[in-house]
Amino acid sequence: MQSLRSNSVVIKLLTYSNELSEGKPLYVSSNCLPVKALNREPAGHSFHSAALKLRGCAKKVVEDKEDTSDSPKKLANNDVEDIPSYETYKNSSSNKGKKKKNKSGKEVKEQHDHYALLGLGSLRYLATEDQIRKSYRDAALKHHPDKLAAALLLTEESEEAKEAKKEAIESHFKLIQEAYEVLMDKTKRRIFDSTDEFDDEVPSECAPKDFFKVFGPAFKRNARWSVNTRVPDLGDENTPVKEGDSYYNFWYAFKSWREFPEEEEHDLEEAESREEKRWMERENARKTQKARKEEYARIRTLVDNAYKKDPRIVKRKEEEKAKKQAKKDEKVMAKKKLEEEAAAAIEEERRRKEEEAKLAAEAAQQQKKNKEKEKKLRSKERSRLRTLSAPVLSQRLLGISVAYVEDLCMSLNTEQLRKLCDKMENKEGMKLAKVLKNGNNDGTESEEEEVVEAKQNGHVEANGFATQSPRAAAMV
Repeated sequence: MQSLRSNSVVIKLLTYSNELSEGKPLYVSSNCLPVKALNREPAGHSFHSAALKLRGCAKKVVEDKEDTSDSPKKLANNDVEDIPSYETYKNSSSNKGKKKKNKSGKEVKEQHDHYALLGLGSLRYLATEDQIRKSYRDAALKHHPDKLAAALLLTEESEEAKEAKKEAIESHFKLIQEAYEVLMDKTKRRIFDSTDEFDDEVPSECAPKDFFKVFGPAFKRNARWSVNTRVPDLGDENTPVKEGDSYYNFWYAFKSWREFPEEEEHDLEEAESREEKRWMERENARKTQKARKEEYARIRTLVDNAYKKDPRIVKRKEEEKAKKQAKKDEKVMAKKKLEEEAAAAIEEERRRKEEEAKLAAEAAQQQKKNKEKEKKLRSKERSRLRTLSAPVLSQRLLGISVAYVEDLCMSLNTEQLRKLCDKMENKEGMKLAKVLKNGNNDGTESEEEEVVEAKQNGHVEANGFATQSPRAAAMV
């Protein structure tokens, strides 16, 4: 960059667009020698604007490009697009001296907008150190008092006005330097960013379809306070639930670097003694700690509200609720089935017992009937025996008595009585008495007696031939 010195005033050479003066070199002059401005670095917006106004060559914004016959006076009255002067940045600090109140109601002096002073108003806390350095160099180049001196001489006529303008220029340049110092210091910048304008509103209600539109920007706003710069994204309705869980886990463990200097009620520099200073420090720390707790409570409220309204979480909760209900219903059905099976088993056991009892009753009834029948048959056979024994008892054969007959009636069962009576049938006299006498035997002795009697009567079988005894033969 070249410069010419005349009367202790530095005039920087300018480069103009080819649209001006039909692309020909443009000569401008102030209170110094004429300067040919061509292919040179601009000296600043203020000098540039003032020089164009004086020459009547300000860039006119008109729809009809063919109409170029207007005079400089007419151009001045029309809409003119001038490059902004230092006053544009001066206005950014127009709130100087105004007061704002903190949460405790104490008035706090509002700071200048350091980002706007460096032209980083759109980036603010996102601006990097390299961007801050570059913006500071550009702002210092544009608003350096030495560069704006020529504009001061051209635009102001009175000495008082020039002095006031000079002080304003110097004050604005000091603000730029202060902004650079604050933003390049990590601690001061963190404090300034903490006091920067911020929307603390926490959304609470929204329609399910508007969840990501409402809570997404809220989380992005508050992500600026995160100590961990790698903040996950909320996602959308298609984001997996696991990522959503990780997102909410991050926010539930959220750590903030936000400071609350406006909550410090006491200025340590105003302390009159060491004890008072320590007391002020304790009070400020207590207020700051309270503000931090309120900040974490606000973040927690935001996360809780989002977790309750997140359609992904709501859907998962409904599915889990449905699964739990299904398991519960399954358990109820299984329990009901077991109860039904137990009831069926009890009923079956009851029926079995009833059937057994019925069969037992029928068997007992049948047994009773059989006993009665047996009793009747025995009584009949006893009567039959007594009847058949009557001739023997009347003749007193073989010493058979009534007691003997009754003893047989009581000792023999029905079948034995029947067999005995059958043997006694068609017998008389001694044969009948002998059968009755052998009534307790099974019939073997009677047969042997019959054989002995047959021998005595002479009926002997020898070698297959029947012979008669001598007695029998004599009788014959």
